[in-house]
Amino acid sequence: MRTAYRVETVRAAEAEVMARLPDGALMQRAAAGLAAACAGLLRRVSGARVVLLVGSGDNGGDALYAGARLARRGAGVSAVLLGSRAHEAGLAALTGAGGRVPGDPYAALARADLVLDGITGIGGRGGLRPEAVPVVRAARDSGAVVVAVDLPSGVDADTGEVHGEAVRADATVTFGTYKPGLLIDPAREYAGAVRLVDIGLDLPARPDVEALQHADVARLLPVPTGESDKYRRGVVGVVAGSARYPGAAVLAVSGALRGGAGAVRYVGPAGDAVLARHPETLVHAGPPGRAGRVQAWVIGPGLGDTPGVDDVLASGVPVLVDADGLRNLDPSAVRARPAPTVLTPHAGEAAALLGTERQDVESRRLEAVRELAGRYGATVLLKGSTTLVASADGPVRVNPTGTPWLATAGSGDVLSGLAGSLLAAGLAARDAASAAAYLHGLAARRASRGAPVAAYDVAEALPGAWRDVRA
Repeated sequence: MRTAYRVETVRAAEAEVMARLPDGALMQRAAAGLAAACAGLLRRVSGARVVLLVGSGDNGGDALYAGARLARRGAGVSAVLLGSRAHEAGLAALTGAGGRVPGDPYAALARADLVLDGITGIGGRGGLRPEAVPVVRAARDSGAVVVAVDLPSGVDADTGEVHGEAVRADATVTFGTYKPGLLIDPAREYAGAVRLVDIGLDLPARPDVEALQHADVARLLPVPTGESDKYRRGVVGVVAGSARYPGAAVLAVSGALRGGAGAVRYVGPAGDAVLARHPETLVHAGPPGRAGRVQAWVIGPGLGDTPGVDDVLASGVPVLVDADGLRNLDPSAVRARPAPTVLTPHAGEAAALLGTERQDVESRRLEAVRELAGRYGATVLLKGSTTLVASADGPVRVNPTGTPWLATAGSGDVLSGLAGSLLAAGLAARDAASAAAYLHGLAARRASRGAPVAAYDVAEALPGAWRDVRA
């Protein structure tokens, strides 16, 4: 599992380590890992042209010491000083190893093979300062590999927000732990490939943000035994579809069945369409309370104005609410439920629930998902360029398997059915939402393989995604 911590926590952990080490030893650890990562990105170090963009703080010191190590291996290293001062010992180390401060930084950048961004790092707030902007643009236009030190300058380490102009890196070398901004858009797009360098930090057991990996998801997924029947595997009730959107019902049922449900009870007007694709489905005209025994409900995809949300929320089993079911959803009704509730909005639906604008949600995704989880007392899966899962307890989870190929009609309906099947199997709400998002992303990658993909293709690829995770 990848874990990420806020700057305040990282700073405290660094201070504890520095108190036990000789002066400057922690920075040397970081610089050694940074230099090794940069060397791996160059065809050869000797003769390579490296330009350091150096700010006033320790981030600039890391860059200078790493530059000194590269210079000692034969690289031509130049330092462009962008702060009010430079790290004195780091600058001395660089010049002592043969590095220099160029008279014309733009000429140096035009010839660079690699540019190291050491302007602000995790301590920065807001976008780049005006004097740094033209230099950063020149670095990007040079065609050189751009490597960020700890975090691309100009992005917010704690939230993933980007205010103004920021460095767009091809790679980021981060120290001690991941920072939330490296995992969450829009900042994640600025980080490129991220490499973690261990510098010996002792961090709290509970991170601020975490991202599941294959092994984590494999431990969560239910596996039937010889004693299993459809109820032990989980029966999902799906209230979805309408005369206008019968396909939403088919896709939600597909996600539930391919997600491992023992059975699916469908309630709604699209029964004929559902049975034509999935004859094993148990179809009922409604209302949901009379459809029969279920262990979880999914309601909302393609529902239109069809009633049923209040009936489902009144049940004593876990409920997932998506799409049309989210419209005018009453926070007090959700908070009063005795069983878990999962909400799965996209940014526009989240904005409506919060009474704000879609752009505001997209620019501050972490804050928005936490606010929704608190307001509704629910687990919230916020879909989008970075899918986030938040609940009242535990770190926010970031899904690492998302792909732009999921931006297609009906994809969210499949995800709802899949998450519902995991709720019915007995997974906790946060685990069901997280594992579903992970499998959904893997299935989309499997189905597309770089080509256009439709939502039903994603559903069909879910069994393969299960095999990938459990392999």
